[in-house]
Amino acid sequence: WVIPDCYLPEKSTGGLESHESTCVLNLGTRAASLVFTAYLEDRPPIQQLLAHCPSQRTMHGRIGSLRNLKGQSIPKGVPFALVVESNVPVVVQHTRLDSTQTALALMTTMAFPVR
Repeated sequence: WVIPDCYLPEKSTGGLESHESTCVLNLGTRAASLVFTAYLEDRPPIQQLLAHCPSQRTMHGRIGSLRNLKGQSIPKGVPFALVVESNVPVVVQHTRLDSTQTALALMTTMAFPVR
């Protein structure tokens, strides 16, 4: 699954933190091991950001909280794209909450499936 437009704002207003979330639906009978790769404009990809979705469940994860085994995370304030890989078939949806100004914006989209 590919999500080409992602961004983690450096600031938020009010009580809600700006964030990007990926929602995964696993309809299968086996757990999904998810591997996220973040592609940035001006630096190498951040690889092996790991998550898990049990069988016949959902996983709603904030992208800013993902870490890889090196402790790396996606930096705030820079555009990036995500690739989500899974060991079993899943459905991926992406949501953005932008609270950088008092008039909040919420956007959601289905990720683009690729092989």
